[in-house]
Amino acid sequence: MEDSSPLAIRMEGITKRFPGVVANNQVDFSVRKGEIHALLGENGAGKTTLMKILAGLYQPDEGQVWIDGQPVGVRSPRDAIELGIGMVHQHFMLVKSHTVAENIIVGLDAPRFVLNLRRVEKDIARLAEQYHLQVDPRAKIWQLSVGEQQRVEILKALYRGARILVLDEPTAVLTPQEAQDLFHTLRSMASEGHTIVFISHKLGEVMSVADRITVLRRGEVVNTVLASETDRQELARMMVGRDVLFRLGKRKSRPGEVVLETDRLTALNDKGLTALREVSLTVRSGEILGIAGVAGNGQRELAEAIVGLRPVTGGHIRVAGNDVTNKSPREVMKRGVGYIPEDRIGAGLVVNLSVAENLMLKCYRDPPICSGFFLDSNAIEAHAEELVRAYDVKTPAIQTRTRLLSGGNLQKLILAREISASPSVMVAVCPTRGLDVGATEAVRRLLLEQRDAGGGILLISEDLDELLSMSDRVAVLYEGRVMGIQNADEASVDELGLMMAGSVVEGEGGDE
Repeated sequence: MEDSSPLAIRMEGITKRFPGVVANNQVDFSVRKGEIHALLGENGAGKTTLMKILAGLYQPDEGQVWIDGQPVGVRSPRDAIELGIGMVHQHFMLVKSHTVAENIIVGLDAPRFVLNLRRVEKDIARLAEQYHLQVDPRAKIWQLSVGEQQRVEILKALYRGARILVLDEPTAVLTPQEAQDLFHTLRSMASEGHTIVFISHKLGEVMSVADRITVLRRGEVVNTVLASETDRQELARMMVGRDVLFRLGKRKSRPGEVVLETDRLTALNDKGLTALREVSLTVRSGEILGIAGVAGNGQRELAEAIVGLRPVTGGHIRVAGNDVTNKSPREVMKRGVGYIPEDRIGAGLVVNLSVAENLMLKCYRDPPICSGFFLDSNAIEAHAEELVRAYDVKTPAIQTRTRLLSGGNLQKLILAREISASPSVMVAVCPTRGLDVGATEAVRRLLLEQRDAGGGILLISEDLDELLSMSDRVAVLYEGRVMGIQNADEASVDELGLMMAGSVVEGEGGDE
């Protein structure tokens, strides 16, 4: 039976064009009051653009927006706030040198003359307790973990009186328990009359928290369905236009010799504080060791220390028995270590160079790419053509500027370059973050093929489903310490979540 609840949001005929692309094409989208409505789609499908129009960050070229049945012109974020619309962005918009309270009230008209910051802090603390979003109102943003910064963004919207809340990938930095707490909060808010638009790549959580789901593909609405009347497979098919394998067939691991070892590894973060505390791990050939943990608990520092990008203050790193502690990235690479960084654009690729130039960055000193003191353009082109074809990188031409490729193709480009160097160890940090289900499937398949070919992989991810489906063993980092290591086929999400929150759980898959 059709739900007769009044509409909080109605967007009709929304079209938004950018140079060379139509981001939204005649999109109709409506959300009922008190509803949790999920918005799904591949990268570039137009989800964020549509919500930025609702939040006043973009203006539509065509179409009309209604809020609570009234036509409105949302010309700016201030207009959106006045209409009770708050958007929590995937990339935080916080001033790191300011406190939580200062970030939450910045830009507000009141108080106009006298600011009682202590009263504001108390109000924020009450709001945080009410919605189970604990954070210290007096803490500086730079002192907070990524997960805590996410809570600040949500609190900022709630403090400003948002009745309509748009959340873009809100669980990316949360433990499973924290994610469940957030879902409980969202359901409670919805029952009190709040309207929530939930954008996520995680189909399982969308199915568990949403009332209805709208799928976008290539800027157009494919369908809107009840969550109770669909499944992950159907949603994925609507998103990408074909069937998607969620759990790739994984052969039984046959671990060989130790190819990577960290022995009581200690390192500092960018603030000069201890980020890794005597971390001891081993990775063997033919296995994937997953590293779980909430963002900001030493994962990035671990990866950077191993590949030579961060100095080590204690302990040792060995690759195939060779000590590479505090060696240069070039020396580590020569020892057989490949690296897929978390920031594919900032650290993984030189986006103003061509596809062909990026693909030769690890082999430009070696024949046949380098002949004497000169680069061989024919060899560079042949090398690039072979890798683009083998790794199915979608690009107009090998001379295309890398910045013009989609996120999934950027990641395949990095994998092509790293795997083609035949590394014995691959350090992969969040390799599928931000990718749609089709690109995610392709990246996971490449990593499993590398493992089956005898490579050892250190897989760092904040997606527990990914870790459990891809890894042979899973280690958990909390505040730079290894809380435990479990065999992936025996690990439970609850136990991993407890370790991610700081509890020690004994496992049978740990290192000796």
